[in-house]
Amino acid sequence: MSSDTLKQKFSELKKEGLPALLTYTVGGDPSKDISLEIFKSIAESGADIIECGLGHSANIGDGAAIQDSTYRALSNGIQTDDVFSIIKSFKDEYSQDVIIMTYQNKIMSYGEKNFIEKCVTSNVSGIICVDYPWPTNMSFADECKKNNITFIQLLSPTTSEERLKLILNDSHDVCYYISQLSTTGSKLKVSSDEILNKFKLMKSIAPEKNFIIGFGITLDTIQSIKDVDAIVVGSALCKEISRSVNESQNPATNIGNMVKQLKEKLLA
Repeated sequence: MSSDTLKQKFSELKKEGLPALLTYTVGGDPSKDISLEIFKSIAESGADIIECGLGHSANIGDGAAIQDSTYRALSNGIQTDDVFSIIKSFKDEYSQDVIIMTYQNKIMSYGEKNFIEKCVTSNVSGIICVDYPWPTNMSFADECKKNNITFIQLLSPTTSEERLKLILNDSHDVCYYISQLSTTGSKLKVSSDEILNKFKLMKSIAPEKNFIIGFGITLDTIQSIKDVDAIVVGSALCKEISRSVNESQNPATNIGNMVKQLKEKLLA
């Protein structure tokens, strides 16, 4: 898997008139083995691309649901190499592209070169780094590109049109638009029209780029913004993992059922 297969997936879905469905769960939550089963269940239930969180002890961009997942994974001793191992095991069996979402400290402590090399050997297609903004990330982004990995730039409602143009000029094929000013898992506080209008603006600047929309997306809101390139659901899934664990249920089965419902919303 690589930036090429990621680009191909977006192209295939556009021909079908569908957005890509991305899911986010924390690698290693609630355990290494169950996390792998969750990935497999997600893939078998219709997700197009899997986003894997690399747990960080100071994940300031994340709300309560993802923080709970991260705490559970880290408390169980999950290390960076364990997450790469989960991804590699998943990719040995499944074709869905995997994107890692993480924080700069995790990359720096591992070593930028080593991190990229590990992504290559684990068949990671893309990287999102929450607190590594443009243009300071350009050297790392260039190294990713040399290794056929998509570095996904972040955009937000406060990104000016001038800055948008600069970022999109330097960005790879995929970018991530944060739909609202909040942490993950917050109730969607902006209208679908506002999100779609920002999406149209970004597409008018860079029609060849693919934009993932995230933050505040649930079963209740996903259908209203489906006319975009891609949508990611994360906190709702992490919350379901927590509920399943607390009630001694199988999180892989329950997450799979939720992904099927999300996919149905996009096909409706």
